[in-house]
Amino acid sequence: MCTVVVDVPRESGRPVRILAVRDEDRHRPWRGLGPWWPEQPGVRGVRDDRAGGAWLAIDPAARRLAVLLNREDLSQRSDAEVVSRGGIPLQSVARTLPQDPPTRGFNLVEVDADGATVVEWDGLAARRTRLAPGTHMIAHHAPDDRGTPRIGRWLDDFRRAGIATGDEWWGPWLDVVAASTADPSASVLRRDAHDDVVLESLLVCVASVGPDGVDVREAVLSEPGEWDEALAEHLRAGAPAGPQ
Repeated sequence: MCTVVVDVPRESGRPVRILAVRDEDRHRPWRGLGPWWPEQPGVRGVRDDRAGGAWLAIDPAARRLAVLLNREDLSQRSDAEVVSRGGIPLQSVARTLPQDPPTRGFNLVEVDADGATVVEWDGLAARRTRLAPGTHMIAHHAPDDRGTPRIGRWLDDFRRAGIATGDEWWGPWLDVVAASTADPSASVLRRDAHDDVVLESLLVCVASVGPDGVDVREAVLSEPGEWDEALAEHLRAGAPAGPQ
């Protein structure tokens, strides 16, 4: 679950842009962007209160951001042999991500001032892909996998929409997110049953990571899984999202 759109600039010195949608059980406790990990001073992120890890983490001083997506695990490990995936974004921004993580499968989007990398871990082997300049979508398979309905339907629209000038660069992308809700089977905002749990889109984050620093904004959806006309307003204001 979850969806990330990332634009890697074609010109050096320009920031990488990110739009990330968090899908989770609405009843699972979490906190919006904040400094929730005293063992990593300066790191901020979206915290999962149940396991204590992060969905998205940022180290502004290092110009690094990492956001986590679930992926099928192909290993035969029992639950007792794995740990929560929530530590992965925190390890990523600290540059301590292990080669063979002791977690279930995941996709991880790592962003720095020079570009973006996708780490794919299926429980057996890890693969790292440095994204080429241009706009990409990542969900629960390989980057730009058009077999994923929302990527197959909307990737080209995100590419055509492009990045606006100014602080509200994310505006054209948000228009694509809104349009996608007309088709629930391929919507970027989602409501899906998975392993007896309903996972819904709860939070939208936009981020800019470049030589001049990191800017991250978040907006919680008024109704999980559905378009919210107030999203742009909340992102514009940099309004806090989620329980604090």
